[in-house]
Amino acid sequence: MTMSDNSIDALLAAYHDITPDITDPAQKVSFGTSGHRGTALSGSFNDAHIAAIAQAVADYRRQAGIDGPLFLGRDTHALSRPAWETTLQVLAANQVDTVIAENDEVLATPVISHAILRHNAERTESLADGLIITPSHNPPQDGGIKYNPTHGGPAEGDITSWIEQRANQYLADGGKGIQRQDQASALDKARSQDLIGDYVATLGDVIDMAAIRASNLRLGADPMGGTALPIWQAIAKRYDLQLEVVNTQVDSSFSFMPPDHDGKIRMDCSSPAAMANLLAIKDRFDLAFGNDPDADRHGIVDAAGLMNPNHYLAVAIDYLLTHRPQWSADLKVGKTLVSSSMIDRVVAAHDRPLHEVPVGFKWFVEGLHQGWLAFGGEESAGASLLTHTGSAWSTDKDGIALCLLAAEITAVTGEIPSQRYAALTAAHGAPVYRRIDTPCDIEQKAAFKSLNASSINTPTLAGDPIETILTEAPGNGASIGGIKVTTANGWFAARPSGTEALYKLYAESFKGEAHLDVLIADAQTLLDNSL
Repeated sequence: MTMSDNSIDALLAAYHDITPDITDPAQKVSFGTSGHRGTALSGSFNDAHIAAIAQAVADYRRQAGIDGPLFLGRDTHALSRPAWETTLQVLAANQVDTVIAENDEVLATPVISHAILRHNAERTESLADGLIITPSHNPPQDGGIKYNPTHGGPAEGDITSWIEQRANQYLADGGKGIQRQDQASALDKARSQDLIGDYVATLGDVIDMAAIRASNLRLGADPMGGTALPIWQAIAKRYDLQLEVVNTQVDSSFSFMPPDHDGKIRMDCSSPAAMANLLAIKDRFDLAFGNDPDADRHGIVDAAGLMNPNHYLAVAIDYLLTHRPQWSADLKVGKTLVSSSMIDRVVAAHDRPLHEVPVGFKWFVEGLHQGWLAFGGEESAGASLLTHTGSAWSTDKDGIALCLLAAEITAVTGEIPSQRYAALTAAHGAPVYRRIDTPCDIEQKAAFKSLNASSINTPTLAGDPIETILTEAPGNGASIGGIKVTTANGWFAARPSGTEALYKLYAESFKGEAHLDVLIADAQTLLDNSL
């Protein structure tokens, strides 16, 4: 289902015309794992929300003593431009030194994160932070805004809770206290900077760009109508790569996108359905890449097709642990609890420490920022890594760097990523992985919080002895919001959705599809008896 010009006009009108009903929880500001998201037509992403959030961020900066520049970016969704303008007007009125892209260019999440880190390096005063206007890979009618504080990554829960509560108070007060200037004055106050150029120029710090150039690999890149477009164009030019940007269209209706598996338009570069355009021409290239609209996710396509994100994470980690000689052997490798256990086996084979955390990239930020976490990756195709010398590159997900890493791997080893994964399965086994969404009411969601080892009243799972039962992540002791049960040959994890009336069940088996079916059935029975 694509959006028509009339639909976009109605969406943009609703952004300005609809005033949210603060008594309706669905119309309040709500910061999830990736900021506040919604759509103007349902009164969940409107001018009033964004003005309140921008004012709350300005207030937070003052009370936190953040007085350096704020880097402001946006993607290509229809609501992103008006939300960017609202944000700029409020920040200007609050005397925030706001930095925007040159030539009115869109800005990707990793570019903002990288800019914050570069500004704050070796600095203790006048620290920078950032805001990105994006709903990530979500449908064309959606809008989103997320805040990255001075460490450059997604804001911690205590910060987002503060901003959320403050913004909702402004909404409840009818906008009283929100400072705002007209657009012309706000633009005049903003500073423009070649942030994309700065990012592209320093890619050699994190990726072996010389090896990629020397390899003469035929590369393709599909920005999927998003912020990766100017980045890939700049990369091709600066590094003289055989890189073709296969789609240069920017259309806020994303009408060029094939429907995702459920018929919706969703710019998900980990979905074979959404990546159909690139997959149809994959044989023109040695490697091809896709990125979502804010370029924080990666899709890797080689001769075997679109790589499963879990498979590519394992390949990337295996390669990095043998091709970064300046990295300390003490550096940890980060993964989320629901990412493949192939990663566990790869990390153990290299005798490196694993850092397993709950779902959400925010759990990797501290380690990447402080330089003790070499890599952080999650099963939804988001990851980042340290530079060659072991310093922070991007503390938010960087889809561009992870795509270029695939090119480096192929250039240096002579093997495409799917070949590298086949070698890993020969050494460690071939896992099969599945996620199932199951309806669940409010009471059942609440019951997840009380799950513990005693909730599991059987010693086995799919015929194997249960080895561990987790309700807290081994890496940092944080609650996982659910439960994970592991055996020698598989595992399942379950947690309630933060936005929908369902729970997510993740499961993996190293003994094949039939064993996975039994494992999932056992897991569902256990959960039915416990919730």
